[in-house]
Amino acid sequence: ALLAGCQGGSEDLVQPEPAPTDSATECDATKPNGNAPPGEAPGRYYGNGKLWTVLPPDGVVRPDRSMVQPNGTIRVKFPWWRAVEGLLTISGRRLDAEGRAIAADVPSGYGVTGFQATSILFPTAGGWSVTGRVASASLRFVVAVREARDVS
Repeated sequence: ALLAGCQGGSEDLVQPEPAPTDSATECDATKPNGNAPPGEAPGRYYGNGKLWTVLPPDGVVRPDRSMVQPNGTIRVKFPWWRAVEGLLTISGRRLDAEGRAIAADVPSGYGVTGFQATSILFPTAGGWSVTGRVASASLRFVVAVREARDVS
């Protein structure tokens, strides 16, 4: 089950990109690897030297109800940084069940390198594989998206 707990273990500072799987649990979620974009302070970055984003510390997205759109999708902001020139595209699919692919909002006006604001629209809670691409560079990660909760 997606909400099952994970066994503790040592974590490396640098984590390779996750191997594709046909299912996902919170244990499979990608954690930040500490690889920050040039000029950025250390943080919850996940990157490969060409593309970077920010991930939750445990790879689990815990949306609140304000992130749920009228059609039921869950909108989550993901900042990206690009060291290669080109336009960012984002794709993704559900790993733990059949379902629609993600949609992404990648607004224009950010140039062809550097910072890029985005939102990813997850059709449902579950385990998701997400891939960002710019030219021949790509960055793949897995997130576990929980059901939306009330803000306290």
